[in-house]
Order: sequence, then structure tokens, then C-alpha cells
Amino acid sequence: MTPAEMRAAWARDGFFVVPDLLTPAEVAALKAEAAAICRGERGAVDGLPEDRAGTDDEVTARCLAIHFPHKISAAVRRAAAHPRVVQVLREIIGPNVKAMQTMLFVKHAGKPGQAWHQDENFIPTRDRSLAAAWIALDDATVENGCLWAHPGSHRAGVLWPDAAHGDARFDPVKEARAFPYEREGGTALPVRAGGAVFFHGYLLHRSLPNITTHGFRRALVTHYMSAESLLPWDMGGRIAPTKDMRDVLPVCGEDPYAHKGLADLAVPYVRVESGATAWRAPAMT
Repeated sequence: MTPAEMRAAWARDGFFVVPDLLTPAEVAALKAEAAAICRGERGAVDGLPEDRAGTDDEVTARCLAIHFPHKISAAVRRAAAHPRVVQVLREIIGPNVKAMQTMLFVKHAGKPGQAWHQDENFIPTRDRSLAAAWIALDDATVENGCLWAHPGSHRAGVLWPDAAHGDARFDPVKEARAFPYEREGGTALPVRAGGAVFFHGYLLHRSLPNITTHGFRRALVTHYMSAESLLPWDMGGRIAPTKDMRDVLPVCGEDPYAHKGLADLAVPYVRVESGATAWRAPAMT
């Protein structure tokens, strides 16, 4: 995909897929890093299961997702600022980019998905520059819970209201409502391991449960924005309200607010899946 094609897809659809963004060796290294994080070997993670016995796969399977792994993992920080990622970010955001959140999704067989949502509803930017890089560490398929999106849903510039959903297919994060698209519609975005989906902060997207009987749908997700914009994000109430949250990771270019310094606020934690744990993969025949 050429830079011009990226920009056109970004404006039209709000997303595009870049195959083979990472090499197989880089993917394997991140899988090993995920296991080390889930074992607690890289540092403290709030909510990490106490039972860490077993193989890497057995230990990793006990977590749905870990937020802010970059705070304890140099490997995740390197991946967030990978040269091939930065090359894409310069096309869709601009020359000066910062990251504020990473998420390591594990999603073993039987784990829930996440209902329709817009990332900008959770991470507010002042200039609508929020963008995500969703890097597949396993082949992401319809069966194991790849991303789905409503193409073009970012263009209206509307943040749709959200509310609790009570749908056992999904984790407890609120679901967007009242949007002019079919709830069970959308476009599936399967991607091979090492490939990435880049998508806009206003894009409606979701993932369904992993209905396979074994295996993972691991992904490393990083959220980015223009370094020129302030970030009035309180991490979902985890920190005091602020006009400009400075626990950020400069990725490329210049930081116009470097004079403010950087903060150390985020604490890695395991995403809660209660409310969806009753869901189990159906028997496969």
C-alpha cells in the first residue's frame, strides 16, 4: 500500500490493513514477552492471577488483556515505536506523534470480545487525531475473534452514546448505542500474524469471542495522537482530571510540550472480564 493509498483509505474508511508489518522473528519475540509479562517477570501488574505455574501458554491463557504493558516492558516500548509503525503514523497523523496507551490482548479460546465502541470515547484528544495500531501476534480470524468495523463511521465526527450491554459475548466495557448501522453488521478484518490494522479513533469497531476450542488471538495495540494536541485524559477516572496528561511515550518528531516534562502515572493492570465469563465456546463438531 502506497502512502497515497493509506491516506485515501484513512479518509474514506477510517482504517486499513498493512500485511507483514513485523517479521516472524519479531512476532515470536513479542509472544515470548507476553508470557513473561503474564508470569510477572517484567514487573507488577494489578490483577495478575496468582497461579503462574505451567507452560507459557497455560500462564498466558489466564489473562484476557493487560493494559499499559509498555510501562514494564522495553520490548513493548520498542514495538510501539517500531520504524515501520512510525512510517505509517507519519502518513495518518503527521510528523510529530506520541503514544499514551498500550494493550496486550491475549484472548485464549473461550474468551469474550469487546462490543461496539469508539476509542475516542475513552481517550479524548482535542484535535481528533487518535489512531490505533492493532498488530496481530497470531492469525486473527473470524472464528478466533478478529476485529470488525463499520467502514466510514468515523466521518460523521460523532461520538455515539454508550451504555452497559448485558451481552455475554463481550467483556463489561460499555457498548456504543444509537448509531445508524446494524448492530450485527460491519466488515470483518482478518489479518495474518505480523500484519496490522490501523484505525481512526472515531471508527466504530468491535471483536467477537474466540469460539475456537484451543489457541490464542494475541494482539498488541497502541494508541497514538498528534504531539501538538493536549491530552485531557484521566485514564477512565484512574487519575485526577487534567488538561494535559503527560504520561506519554514520544514516538517520532518533536514534542511541543517537552518543557512540561513527562509523568509516570499509569499502572499496568489486567482487564476485567466479569460479566462475560459465563460465555463459553460452543462444542465444535
